[in-house]
Amino acid sequence: MTKAIVIRQTGGPDVMTLEDWPVAQPGPGQALIEQTAIGLNFIDTYQRSGLYPVSLPFVGGNEGAGVVKAIGPDVHTVKVGDRVCYQGQIGAYAQERLIAADRLVPIPNGISDETAAAVLLKGLTAYYLLFMTWKVEAGQTILWHAAAGGTGQIATQWAKALGAKVIGTAGGPEKVALAKRNGCDHVIDYRTEDFAERVKEITGGRGVDVVYDGVGKATFDASLNCLRPRGLMVSFGNASGVVSVPDLGILARKGSLYVTRPTTATYLGDRAVLLDGAEALFGAILSGDIKVDISARFPLADARQAHQALEGRQTTGSVILTP
Repeated sequence: MTKAIVIRQTGGPDVMTLEDWPVAQPGPGQALIEQTAIGLNFIDTYQRSGLYPVSLPFVGGNEGAGVVKAIGPDVHTVKVGDRVCYQGQIGAYAQERLIAADRLVPIPNGISDETAAAVLLKGLTAYYLLFMTWKVEAGQTILWHAAAGGTGQIATQWAKALGAKVIGTAGGPEKVALAKRNGCDHVIDYRTEDFAERVKEITGGRGVDVVYDGVGKATFDASLNCLRPRGLMVSFGNASGVVSVPDLGILARKGSLYVTRPTTATYLGDRAVLLDGAEALFGAILSGDIKVDISARFPLADARQAHQALEGRQTTGSVILTP
């Protein structure tokens, strides 16, 4: 048995309870991990609320780091004692867990367990968005919504290191200042400014090459007005609600625009791509191109409070749970 945050019905943060949860010995292809740090992400809240359906009951969370305690038959990717991390594997809110061994990523020297748990999901999201969904190159201009958030801070630093001109949005003076410190050439306070108008001013009326939007419903329509003709709208999250586009003709009227809704599971499903992304991410951290901000730590037992803080937009950077 292990202590875990269990969700037996969907709803608000109060549906999460700390319970004893059974943990079996690893079977074929599996590893047993003793966790040292757990990452907090918006997808955790989507699964808890029922927006992204998961079979009940389940242990929340999708990202963590720790040490391999045991391995099952036919496991050749990790060994007992390895420091490892993972993302996109539900069941993270626990002291110990079973996991498919081929989804584990080695943690290199120079990267702490906390850093790995804080950045892998967000950093690999930034990786596939910046390098695969739209290959950002020097001289291009991008708009990143929620630039002071966990994924935003990583992505804007990385995009700046690639030579892009980075425009970010954030809410309030403190978050605007934080986004400026993390790679943004311009930061627009969406609470007091019309971000679409400001983007056109900043770009001299041209618009940006690509918009990265993890906010969703509240920003989607205006974001289309920020794009240059044949630009790409990347919608990768639903923090403000689910996006719907009932009239595809709007893309034609606004300049033959492209829209995509990528997912980590699709882009990083192949282990080789997963490892390539992790190597690039950890390399950028070790080189100093990306500086990691862990803004808050909550004990595992306080997962409810952590969700409340995340959904209430009270956090910046990355937040971790400590088992």
